[in-house]
Amino acid sequence: MKRSMITIALAFTAVTPAMADQALAASKNCMACHAVEKKLVGPSYKDVATKYSGQSDAVNKLAAKIVKGGSGVWGPVPMPANNQISEADAQKLAQWVLSLK
Repeated sequence: MKRSMITIALAFTAVTPAMADQALAASKNCMACHAVEKKLVGPSYKDVATKYSGQSDAVNKLAAKIVKGGSGVWGPVPMPANNQISEADAQKLAQWVLSLK
């Protein structure tokens, strides 16, 4: 019984950071336009991670787009600015998105 509780605790700990960042995305209303695996209004997070994979400045680039918005990269629908998201949260969201490839 003790061993199974430890295993469950370790599994939960391993999943928690990803879930916490998805929770942050949901709390900042990002999930209204984006999903992890499929295109909604904007591209899926996995598609974003694939597109920016290997770019050394990807975290900063994505964090800036999260806060300032952007257009033309994924089609005609612009991404609105999200001035309510702090730079620290934008960095955390960008790191999480890039981890999904």
